[in-house]
Amino acid sequence: HRDPDMLVKTLRRLRRRVDVNTEVGVVRDIRLKELRIYTDYGRCSRPLFIVEKQRLLIKKKDIQALQQRETPEDGGWHDLVSKGFIEYIDTEEEETTMISMTINDLVSARLNPEEAYSDTYTHCEIHPSLILGVCASIIPFPDHNQ
Repeated sequence: HRDPDMLVKTLRRLRRRVDVNTEVGVVRDIRLKELRIYTDYGRCSRPLFIVEKQRLLIKKKDIQALQQRETPEDGGWHDLVSKGFIEYIDTEEEETTMISMTINDLVSARLNPEEAYSDTYTHCEIHPSLILGVCASIIPFPDHNQ
């Protein structure tokens, strides 16, 4: 392909709009000059907020609308994914993303770029406890080995 950056952006945009299944993984390995597309089900993936220009795409009004819905059918998790606020990232794609642990990291990256850890965040954790995934987060003391 003549413009692999544009191809990757297009595939991710399609996935964020749910035109392509949300479980599809898109990985560009610049060093190996490869574009890998994973379509198999059952791969480990986790939800993350999408970040553009060091800002979350989801806004307070979106969260308030989610809180004020009257029935579960009025939106919810699926709407957050289909509107492009949340994206599932698999373990392969995680290697090529820059994930902010908290919103405070994004704020400091915008306000003090020279002191920030990174100024190229692509995603943000929904909550730091979800770094291990939803199921693993309920295991007591996962950081203690027996």
